[in-house]
Amino acid sequence: MDSASSTNGLLRQAVVIGLILAAGVWLPAWAAATGPGAILTELRLNARDRILVLAPHPDDETLACGGVLQRAQAMGLPVRIVFLTYGDNNEWSFAVYRKHFVLEPSAIRRMGQLRHDEALAATGRLDVPASQLVFLGYPDFRTLKLWTDHWGNRPPLESMLTRTTKVPYANAYRPGAPYTGESVLADLTAILREFHPTRVFVPHPADFNPDHRALYLFTRVALWDLAVEGLHPTLYPYLTHFPQWPAPPVDDPLLPLEPPAALAESDAWFTFPLTDQEVALKSQAIRLHKTQFAYSGRYLGSLVRANELFGDAPTVVLSPRTPQFKELRPGGPGDSVSRDEPGELTMEERSRFVGIEWRRLRSDAQALSVTLAISRPLGEAVGASIYACGYRPDVPFVRMPKVHILVGRLDTRVFDTGRALPHDGNVTVARRSHELDIAIPWDTLNAPQHVMISARTYLGNIPLDWADWRIIRIDQARKE
Repeated sequence: MDSASSTNGLLRQAVVIGLILAAGVWLPAWAAATGPGAILTELRLNARDRILVLAPHPDDETLACGGVLQRAQAMGLPVRIVFLTYGDNNEWSFAVYRKHFVLEPSAIRRMGQLRHDEALAATGRLDVPASQLVFLGYPDFRTLKLWTDHWGNRPPLESMLTRTTKVPYANAYRPGAPYTGESVLADLTAILREFHPTRVFVPHPADFNPDHRALYLFTRVALWDLAVEGLHPTLYPYLTHFPQWPAPPVDDPLLPLEPPAALAESDAWFTFPLTDQEVALKSQAIRLHKTQFAYSGRYLGSLVRANELFGDAPTVVLSPRTPQFKELRPGGPGDSVSRDEPGELTMEERSRFVGIEWRRLRSDAQALSVTLAISRPLGEAVGASIYACGYRPDVPFVRMPKVHILVGRLDTRVFDTGRALPHDGNVTVARRSHELDIAIPWDTLNAPQHVMISARTYLGNIPLDWADWRIIRIDQARKE
């Protein structure tokens, strides 16, 4: 499915996710209502800080960090904002803004340039000058595909609506850069090395937008690569797209922004309280992203609250030398996922919905094993994808495995960076009615120091559910 999607399928996927993200709705309230279990630590900036905000699209910088940016500017701190994309794939917002569909690639690129200009206006309202903004120009809505499939001698990816395989914007950081994973990693690495931040604000690995997840992953690898050069900034992931969140979904700047219940106890959370003036300026700034506010103003306004929120899932530590077991979410064998079907899907898609979430991680001398809970058995046309990417500092990441395991009702296929592995990489999959057990040999992952892993379910080209990306640190890794 993921290696050869049709244009119509991709457009339909974009439409479905666009409607879902605009509404701020995906799963039922149990998965996202604010819970009492979160312990919030107040985040304070200091005079030695250098602030880097990484935004997948124009508007994410204001939604997630509008208060942080104002405070940093008022304190005279060095600030840099980097945009992964120009946000040029939001066809529905462009149609609302222009009052007609925008279809031609050249017209889509003009909308990307408009979103670039909106970012200048919004950040200017937050007192951040244009000289502190950087636009990379990678393919909107497809950067997670860059991460999984387009490295090394694989051909560059073609964007969905601009129909190009390289950065098309003359005012981008590196015009003409090919749409490949190593291009993104090279740009982020160069910016991090040059700016040398002390705090990096980046999307959360549980965010439901694929560009947000991709930017988190690319940033992690860039920082691991730069650790040998003495760069060790603190990472502050932010959430902007999550099921039934924020709760309640209303525009009320007096309400606090609190973590979703599903993440409240598992993540370490920081709160950044805003003054009344900071809230007011943030509200004004988000309205300057006019193409987006016209389309989803209610959702955008619901993220303007009395504070900003940052948190990250803890790294899991495992060792291949000693058998180990890590519980990620409590549940016994056969316990299913407590999901309701998303209302935004068709009746047929809802009838086939399969939820997925983490249960356990295990390690021994031969393999990394993961257990995933599913809400019902996989069926016809409904499958699960498991992604596992290895990292080690002595091997360039472009040459490390990016394993993609496709689990169907009866078959399993395994790919590395889009290529089928012989003997399926010796990956094994055990299916039960409400669980999947997957064992990935350490050799298939090239004896990594870290593993980045996630899973999802899908129906054709339509994503159904995600298990958030998790970082695993491999302690006492085997020597070659």
